[in-house]
Amino acid sequence: MTNEELREGFIKIYGDEGEIRGYMSPGRVNLIGEHIDYNGGHVFPCALKNGNYAVVRKRDDRKLRFYSANYHKGGVYETSLDDLRKHDYSWTNYPLGVIWALKEKGFEVTHGFDIYIWGNIPGSGLSSSAAMEVVIGTMLKDYFDFDITPIDIALAGQRAENDFIGMNCGIMDQFASAMGKENKAIFLDCATLDYQYVPLDLKGYKIIVSNSNKPHSLVTSHYNDRRKECEQALADLQSVVKVDALCHLTVAQFEQYKSAIKDEFCLRRAKHAVYEEERTKEAVEALKRDDLVTFGRLLNESGDSLKYDYDATCFEIDTLVELARKQAGVLGSRETGGGWGGNTVSIVKDEDVASFKANVSKSYKAITGLDTSIYELEVGEGGRRLF
Repeated sequence: MTNEELREGFIKIYGDEGEIRGYMSPGRVNLIGEHIDYNGGHVFPCALKNGNYAVVRKRDDRKLRFYSANYHKGGVYETSLDDLRKHDYSWTNYPLGVIWALKEKGFEVTHGFDIYIWGNIPGSGLSSSAAMEVVIGTMLKDYFDFDITPIDIALAGQRAENDFIGMNCGIMDQFASAMGKENKAIFLDCATLDYQYVPLDLKGYKIIVSNSNKPHSLVTSHYNDRRKECEQALADLQSVVKVDALCHLTVAQFEQYKSAIKDEFCLRRAKHAVYEEERTKEAVEALKRDDLVTFGRLLNESGDSLKYDYDATCFEIDTLVELARKQAGVLGSRETGGGWGGNTVSIVKDEDVASFKANVSKSYKAITGLDTSIYELEVGEGGRRLF
């Protein structure tokens, strides 16, 4: 939608009185570094040009009214600043959680809003929830002139997920949505929030994202279970070695001390975290020196670890990855995102993109009965005001 179409959509629902403002925050794709943001590791995401859009007008009372152009059958949902709790109308919990999280930090929202939401993030697994949180945080900062940075907005979104929604995520998704830069990925240390931007110049290759169209919800998936298993593995390791997070161990240290982990599943989860940290660092360096063959190999190794060590894939994702790796011009392919559905990311030679899309789409439909949406990744900017 254009800015004018967004404004017209708002006016159709709420009328044209008063000042109307518009905001946008992007979804994200993580190139490598999966399930280690909550284990003290490094991740390598980039923001999309697709995202969640919020068109907003302040109210003189404390009412909050929400309307989604994507879920319009639900109509306008109304609640209040005096009722900041989880509601059955699930998607509204993300903006409510951010308002709550900012309030907990001393940033009071003193009046209500009429809010119109439209999103164009394709499928699940590209962090539409973080984009929702960041666009609301960006809007609140703008309206109230809150003394907060984009990183503070990301942290508020993470707290909303952890303590309001009940999904024990790390910081990566919100950070990428708040801090994204066009045509650059973010090499982020999730333990310290130190980061650097790395240009995405793939010199004859494209980043291709394939949507499995397998619905998933991280709140109801095994995501929180994996966190608990990692926490147990860390506790076991701490009985024999001084370490604050799994990803602070080198591969050699892990191999030396891994016998302290008593549970087989916890051992596999910890192995993924430690090795994925090393893969991520190596992948970033490979990209900096234009070694795309190594970068692709590391993506494959990451995907295999997600499947066999972290048990975070599913039949549909495994099918997409296997099909992708068989195509001409593909350097690597793996699942991206929280897991158990969502999307894959592949590195594909320019001249082979068309055949990749045709072959993978046809074979995936034949095997799973599902359609897949395949598109070239466009890397965009972080959360911002549009009008």
